[in-house]
Amino acid sequence: MAEEFGRFLAFDTSTERMSVALSCRGQIWQHEGPGGAQSSTTLIATILKLLADAGLAIQSLDAIAFGRGPGSFTGLRTACAVAQGLAEGAGVPVLPVDTLLALAEEARWLHQSQHGGASPVLITALLDARMDEVYGQHFGFSGAHLSALSPCQLQRPEALSLPERAGIHLLAGNAFETYAARWPAWPLACVRVDALPTATALLRLAPGLMAAGQAVDAAQALPLYVRDKVAQTTQERQLAQAAKALLVAQAG
Repeated sequence: MAEEFGRFLAFDTSTERMSVALSCRGQIWQHEGPGGAQSSTTLIATILKLLADAGLAIQSLDAIAFGRGPGSFTGLRTACAVAQGLAEGAGVPVLPVDTLLALAEEARWLHQSQHGGASPVLITALLDARMDEVYGQHFGFSGAHLSALSPCQLQRPEALSLPERAGIHLLAGNAFETYAARWPAWPLACVRVDALPTATALLRLAPGLMAAGQAVDAAQALPLYVRDKVAQTTQERQLAQAAKALLVAQAG
């Protein structure tokens, strides 16, 4: 499917894993490494290496897609700062993507790749939010498209309520073992998929989001916070400036 992606750079640092991917000329270049706070020191260098490996100038991208949240505060602020700096310096738009949507897409792809057959009808995306809570959101899958059936919610595992609908229902995320004794009883139709939001999931979503007019300018590379909203720090502003400065230096 890589030939359908167009030229997109995608990255997600919302969890304990940093995921970066680039699509161009029917190929995908990708990298995974430690996320969270560590991504602030490695994300830019990783992006530049993938661009060099692909022989692609960032100015020729269709857009820069990134996981905007919810998730790790530090990881989200890093992703937004780098997306903003690179997009502003290169003059390309950004695609802010909800991380639970990316998680749902990754779970759908993993399930269909491994099992084939019928597609899931429902996907419940669940990410560990720490402090005895999870981020949760329900998605429907129909006609090769994912659509949100509920807003993202921050809740305790035992408070999770699942919608009822005939067909395969995927439960996707990274919180199952952490809260193993606290989940409600799963319906028999539910299938658990251990997964995280990935950059390749963002690449699969990017063309549809682009066609739907979801691309925005660099200044709108903003995080989605569900628990608290935190102002951009001096370090994050410096990270955005560093990303932009690197492009200027390369152009020179």
